[in-house]
Amino acid sequence: MPPIRRLTVHDLPACLDLAGDRGWSREAHKWRLLLTAGQGYGVDAPPGEGGGLIASVVVTAYADTHRGIGMMLVAERWQRQGIGRALMRHALAECGTAAVFLSATDNGRPLYEQLGFKAVGAFTTLTGRFTGGPEDAGPTVTVRPATAGDLPALLSYDRPVFGADRTELLARLPSFADRFLVAERAGRLIGYGASWPNVTTTVIGPLLADDEATARALLARLGAAAPLPIRFDADDRHPDLAAWLRKRGLADRSRCALMVTGSPDLPGDITRRFAPYSVALG
Repeated sequence: MPPIRRLTVHDLPACLDLAGDRGWSREAHKWRLLLTAGQGYGVDAPPGEGGGLIASVVVTAYADTHRGIGMMLVAERWQRQGIGRALMRHALAECGTAAVFLSATDNGRPLYEQLGFKAVGAFTTLTGRFTGGPEDAGPTVTVRPATAGDLPALLSYDRPVFGADRTELLARLPSFADRFLVAERAGRLIGYGASWPNVTTTVIGPLLADDEATARALLARLGAAAPLPIRFDADDRHPDLAAWLRKRGLADRSRCALMVTGSPDLPGDITRRFAPYSVALG
């Protein structure tokens, strides 16, 4: 087994090459966030293979309580040789006693189950041009662009909904996202949402709101302004929102399981959590 080392943002080109090897998009914008806000681990190609990475994974810490794992990749020519298992064991050891969550494809799920993860839900990735118009969350609700002054209220709102402290990630959101909106009622924040650029889509997330009407109002504003087809990762526990999106131009693209270890379920309040920051971050 080649040695496992820490990755830095200087490994971004190698991460993109590894993603390309597996048929994934070269998502530089997302990888840069992951490698600077989280900690990546990788395995270099052995001498004679021309350099680059043959495996990667990224761990994102949420205070002392939770960790998210994403971007678990093994080069196609190195599959089924134990590298993915060894890299995941290393990542889990780095997580210590924290609860760990991740999203799993059908291909990855058996490995994660062997490592102690259990499925606690699932989501459907929907993509397409948003064809809907503005949505009304109610006459007392205001949807507007977020400002720097909203950050304290946003952090206070986010923590019980997400279930862990993600101050660093949310502080990066204004520069990471193309659009960032908040919803208010009587001067109180009741939701927020953002959209950010990917290679072929505009990803909508994170999206948190007190109720589905507010979530739809935020989503419609973000979707209508998106320059590309949108991507929305719809949790199975919000089926009505997924159905609403299908009626507005989006179609099912893929399915993933939500898995955890060290905790009976995902943290936070799923009734108010409508879309993740990204699949790799939760």
